[in-house]
Amino acid sequence: MGPVRAWRDDEEIGLGPRQQRAVLAALLLNNGIRLSNDQLIGMVWDDPTPSAVMALRTYVYKIRKTLPELNLKSRDGGYTVRAEIVDDCRGEPLEGLRSAYFDAQRVRLGDHRLKAREDCLERELDVLELQQHVAAFPLRERPRALLMRALYLEGRQGEALDHYHRVRALLNEELGLEPGPELREVHARILGGDLTLPRRPEQLLPDLPDFTGRAEEIAQALRTLPGTVGITGMRGSGKTALATRIGHLVKGRFPDGQIFVRGRDVAGELLRAVGVENPVGDKAALWREKARGKRFLVVVDDVQDAASVRDLATPGSAMILTSVRRLNELPGVTWLEIAGLTQREAREFFAKILGPVRADAEPEQAEVLLERLSRLPHPIRVMGGRLASRPHWTIGMVLLQMERDSRLADVVPPDCTAMLAPLIEAEKQLSAPERHMLSCFARQDAEVIDSHEAARMSGAHPGEIEMVLESLAGVHLIEPLVLGRYRLPRFVRFYFGLRLPTVASPRPDQAVYTEIML
Repeated sequence: MGPVRAWRDDEEIGLGPRQQRAVLAALLLNNGIRLSNDQLIGMVWDDPTPSAVMALRTYVYKIRKTLPELNLKSRDGGYTVRAEIVDDCRGEPLEGLRSAYFDAQRVRLGDHRLKAREDCLERELDVLELQQHVAAFPLRERPRALLMRALYLEGRQGEALDHYHRVRALLNEELGLEPGPELREVHARILGGDLTLPRRPEQLLPDLPDFTGRAEEIAQALRTLPGTVGITGMRGSGKTALATRIGHLVKGRFPDGQIFVRGRDVAGELLRAVGVENPVGDKAALWREKARGKRFLVVVDDVQDAASVRDLATPGSAMILTSVRRLNELPGVTWLEIAGLTQREAREFFAKILGPVRADAEPEQAEVLLERLSRLPHPIRVMGGRLASRPHWTIGMVLLQMERDSRLADVVPPDCTAMLAPLIEAEKQLSAPERHMLSCFARQDAEVIDSHEAARMSGAHPGEIEMVLESLAGVHLIEPLVLGRYRLPRFVRFYFGLRLPTVASPRPDQAVYTEIML
């Protein structure tokens, strides 16, 4: 695309004579596809001689030596490369390469480049740049329609209408045709006074400057997009923060806008984001129509059910979903499951919140505290912030206080509520058998849960116990190990241990909380 060139870091690499560059270009244009000797020869030479086979082998050998990064593979009498290809938009595509194959590819790449350029012009609607593009391609109707739109939006309605009459005369004179539907629609909307600037939503949440870890999950998401990525994990594990970080990393790939939705009416919110204020009828179908040919990045936070997002994916756009439950009934989703941070990541994150001097002063105590919080980002943030606001406290003091529980009745310190908020919210969604099961294990202070022991402690039927345990695993309050065995995270154990004296209370907000935040 453009002249065939290559660089290693900032140094350009010599790619050899024209036919060698033609072989490389043919391989790159079929990136990841195996090409046989005969196919490659037919692409590079219009009238190959018997020596073409030997020449091809020589060129492949030299390409391998020059660009070992391409991982040019030979298999079954053919060749395959995998590479990232960049069109620098300078010069004609495949400049200097001549064959019927490259002539056809030049036309295809030229059309692709024109469309990409006009996509950029549509987003910018710069009158001067559109006028230059129209002058270079006078019979292309799309840039003409864009120029009329840009003139009208600048308050130059007369010029926009005059442009329509001039292009109509040109099309009649040159091609014997009337303007196409896009030009006629813009003309009609100008006459009706209802032509507006397309809305470009930029709704991503701000990225967190202290975001830490999740490198593997981020890498997998970047490989998946623009497909659909799902992020699942217990409340407080940082699903929204991870989705936001991924969104900021890739937003440049989605120039038509970024949309953030939280709520049950996902299709309705998507439509409102692009200017459809009162959508009626099949909202999902209307969204797909609005998104056709566009590249949106859509983040749907805290998805409640699969039906709300099932029919919303569109080609070219990307979706990032966050959900406590993994919605296995959704097709085509690459799921990332997250829990606590790694030990190193948790220490690093804690030091960012508390400050490295204080965090490093008590490394063993910090490690114990992070383990009690299951290395979950949300409680680490709250606990670190609370400690940072008390410069005379030590981490050891906090650990001692966590050993002493006190009943605070209706008086709940705000920081305590904030730290426990994910589990308070999670408990509201639990059934009575699920709450009872977690309380039983908290009472036993058990880390590993066995289904038979669970049945004995709860007095429930083993078949019912399996369903309860699987339901708890589905919202990540316990972690499946092997069939019939689960692990209860320390932070979950801590919370339901505090709840024990008031499990039977009709008021869920009346709970036992630690003195840690006093």
